[in-house]
Amino acid sequence: MNTSKVIAALIIACSTIAGCTTADPTVYAGLTSASQLQPNPEDRSGRTPYRFRSDVDWRRYNKIIVDPVTVYSGQDNQFVKISEQDKATLASYIQTQFTDRLKTRFAIVNTPVPGTLRLHLTLTGAKTTTPFLGPFSHIDVGGGVYNAVQAARGKEGSMTGSVNYAVEIFDAPSNRLLSAYVTKQYPNAMNAGAAFGALEASKVGIRKGADALLAQFK
Repeated sequence: MNTSKVIAALIIACSTIAGCTTADPTVYAGLTSASQLQPNPEDRSGRTPYRFRSDVDWRRYNKIIVDPVTVYSGQDNQFVKISEQDKATLASYIQTQFTDRLKTRFAIVNTPVPGTLRLHLTLTGAKTTTPFLGPFSHIDVGGGVYNAVQAARGKEGSMTGSVNYAVEIFDAPSNRLLSAYVTKQYPNAMNAGAAFGALEASKVGIRKGADALLAQFK
């Protein structure tokens, strides 16, 4: 068996066993909203398995406070071989991307006056793309077939990174929790560009998550 066939077999084998993908997010015990998060019956993808939602009219709000992103330190975190520097890089990227999206809908403020939301984001887990094997899986025939199947299912590509985080939204003046969820984001399994660079797939997931949150407010 030649080298490329050995690598392809490794990709397919690894993609079918636990540990090759980050586990779906859980109800992280250290979250403020942990006691209110419930299984999300609307989620069939596994991306957002737990959610809390109150009856709120988002049109009442035109301002938002974006808290500094927290890196989760609880024992139930889902970081897979991620350095402290990479955690800080991803937290900073979350802060930038979510703020940039939300300022198209809200005025970004620091004072909890009426009509203001407060957003707290917590980075709870991440996994880097496997060097060499991640990119190779997009050019190898066997890896390509696997990724095509995963894309059709809305699942992760082989050897590709991902990011887990929690979103908590409060009425800023009263500090009342309005909405919360935990989610896992990753690129489309056929997105070959996201396989290059250890953190690129996680960053793609963050951008997708920021777009998804903005869409909730429209």
